[in-house]
Amino acid sequence: MTAPRFRVAAVEFYERPVRLRMPFRFGVVTLTAAPQAFVRARIRLDDGREGWGAGAEILAPKWFDKNLALSNEDNFAQLRRALALARDAYLDGAARSAFGHFAAHYREVIDAGAKQALNPLVACFGPAQLDRALLDALCRLQRMSFYEAMQGNFAGIEPARVAPDLAGFDIDAFLARLRPADAIDARHTVGLVDTIAGHPRQVGDGLPESLAEVVAAYGHTWFKLKVGGDVDADVRRLSEIAAVLDASGRAYRVSLDGNEQYDDLDALRALLARMQATPALARLVAAIAFIEQPIGRKHALERDVSAVARTTPVIVDESDADLDAFPRAKALGYSGVSSKMCKGLYKSVLNAARCAQWTAPGARYFMTAEDLTTQAGLAVQQDLALVNLLGMTHVERNGHHYVNGMADLPAAEQDAFLAAHPDLYERTHGAVRVRIRDGRLGIGSLGCVGFAAGAAPEWGAMARMADGAPTEVK
Repeated sequence: MTAPRFRVAAVEFYERPVRLRMPFRFGVVTLTAAPQAFVRARIRLDDGREGWGAGAEILAPKWFDKNLALSNEDNFAQLRRALALARDAYLDGAARSAFGHFAAHYREVIDAGAKQALNPLVACFGPAQLDRALLDALCRLQRMSFYEAMQGNFAGIEPARVAPDLAGFDIDAFLARLRPADAIDARHTVGLVDTIAGHPRQVGDGLPESLAEVVAAYGHTWFKLKVGGDVDADVRRLSEIAAVLDASGRAYRVSLDGNEQYDDLDALRALLARMQATPALARLVAAIAFIEQPIGRKHALERDVSAVARTTPVIVDESDADLDAFPRAKALGYSGVSSKMCKGLYKSVLNAARCAQWTAPGARYFMTAEDLTTQAGLAVQQDLALVNLLGMTHVERNGHHYVNGMADLPAAEQDAFLAAHPDLYERTHGAVRVRIRDGRLGIGSLGCVGFAAGAAPEWGAMARMADGAPTEVK
């Protein structure tokens, strides 16, 4: 098929504040609040029809750029600049396929970001958000779901344009084989300052606070455990976690997230050795599915991880800054890579294609679904739809635990999302929030027209982004 071509006619940026109900520590930052960015884009098809699409993502500090000399506000400003760079590039008046817009500006935006001291991970945040809004608009104009659009390659994905290693790969056949499910396991994140056992009542809003309360309330069987780079402290904390998970009576699986806290592989091996030698961690060690980016990005793609990966798969996350990163990581023993909507939907699709191309008897390559505190509404739904399409059966979800659902949103917006997606949301404790039963999220309703959203934010209730004045081409 020939993918529809369109011009980007207008781009708008909005923000709304996100307050955490409890602090969340990952890596070098403890997060209590952050803005959420919203992108609206209007496209004009070659036949003259026009329509709007949207996307959303939190502006997370100290993940895209972990330079300690930068404040959280500096990090927010970096991501706003990345959005502006993408807007300015995409509003060039040219007609292309959805993927064609991404491919045409991929390197341009990275180079423009470098001139403003933005690393590639930061710079690519802008296109990642704009691409989802463009695809949403295209799906709505074509009256099809995100799943249908991707399975038929209506985005016009041509891998070799940006990933030469995929030249000859049959992307149409790959996409046509994808079969989304109606539910997915939620992998609960245990942050570095989270309470593990007991009933702390520090927040007092009636929602789960400790890990023990989370397990009792939601029935999770998948967990993501943050580790901090101090072997003694990590082993003590993991032992507390193991006591709760072992006592649940359920079989469980875990991933370990190093968040770049280890200087080298020897430090990571020391942690794993101590864990294996600790009787209280026997079940937890046996339950480890993979380890997520333990080594700092400065050296992660210089040092071979095969010594660990032979027994426990290691994935690359923060170092997945550009489209060449996963092949470089593969050569160093990494067998997996994370999918995060903040890094771009086309990057996820291309890396999934690589996993399919590389996997052979005795060699398995895979993707994992990771969260960046995606919020209920557009952000969480589009991310869930992407990882579901690509066949992932569990996904890290943490926004619902650290943020009080849609409590701060207009009542009409909450009602609209609940009505459109009753399998994914419920109303409890005074607000609409994601619904988790037996550790699973119902996501069948994401197969609606558009990019996984049967409702829209209340744009009039949000502020324009500082550099978010409406910009359009005539």
